[in-house]
Amino acid sequence: MSVPVVLVAGFLGSGKTTVVNHLLAHAEGRRIAAVVNDFGAINVDAELIAGADGGVVSLSNGCICCSLEGDLLRTLALLLRRDPRPELIVIETSGVADPTDVVRNLMDPVIWREAPLETVLCVVDATSPVAMLDDALLRAQVRAADVVALSKVDLADPANQTQVRDAVRAMRPAAVLVDAPHGDVPAALLFPSGADRVPAPREPGRRRPAADRFETLSWTSEQPVSLSRLQLAIGRLAPKLARAKGLFETVEQPGRLMVFQFAGGRATLAPGGTPTAGMPRTRIVFVAEIGVLSSAEIDRIMEGCIEAGAK
Repeated sequence: MSVPVVLVAGFLGSGKTTVVNHLLAHAEGRRIAAVVNDFGAINVDAELIAGADGGVVSLSNGCICCSLEGDLLRTLALLLRRDPRPELIVIETSGVADPTDVVRNLMDPVIWREAPLETVLCVVDATSPVAMLDDALLRAQVRAADVVALSKVDLADPANQTQVRDAVRAMRPAAVLVDAPHGDVPAALLFPSGADRVPAPREPGRRRPAADRFETLSWTSEQPVSLSRLQLAIGRLAPKLARAKGLFETVEQPGRLMVFQFAGGRATLAPGGTPTAGMPRTRIVFVAEIGVLSSAEIDRIMEGCIEAGAK
């Protein structure tokens, strides 16, 4: 029996990992394998995925639509050989990926017979300025979608949310548009209702030339950081950031990890469990337009987060 695939796309910081986490947390007994592609040398997204019970396959050092094309197909082949076999596969693309290129890879005849693409879901941040929807990459992500999920609806200004909703409908009238508070997308919209149903192959469109636009810069430390100093450092870096995320231990709460997320100009912190043996106590990935930030600038600013006596 074939294993349906759901492709989760969306721009940097839109809330894709939250959606995948919700699917895994509400699997209702189904075996779901999550394939996570993190854009950067430190695979934070794989650590933020919860409840996959060993089913998370982490792809690093690029995005699915370019340098990891072969790795994606090999990863799917490995998943399909697992015993027991997964019943569903969820692929979370990088925020810099054009899903049409990923769809093209999934049309490989060998993969299609075993793991047909069921649904393309695009997550759109409802708090985004409407002008952001003019971004060519974001538009490509929306236009590839069968379902568009509006995230962060609880944080969005009602008037702005209405404008975003109208813009998405105009861009992709055929898509089902739903609100996804806290990553909650109805599973019935994503997965087949009949065990014998096989989706039809789709035409992903013509291949577009790749245009590198974003880069990642990582910062790690074997020392915990001062939370107040970290907040000041992020405030200095924020104007140049498209996205940032990481895990760190603080001097205020030693032995406990915090999850840091920065998207849409907002920074959030959440409990992250206990530190992993052998991993740096602080690891943060910064995403910016190419050339806007340098490793030297990040190192200079972030080193200030470590208290003098700890260096």
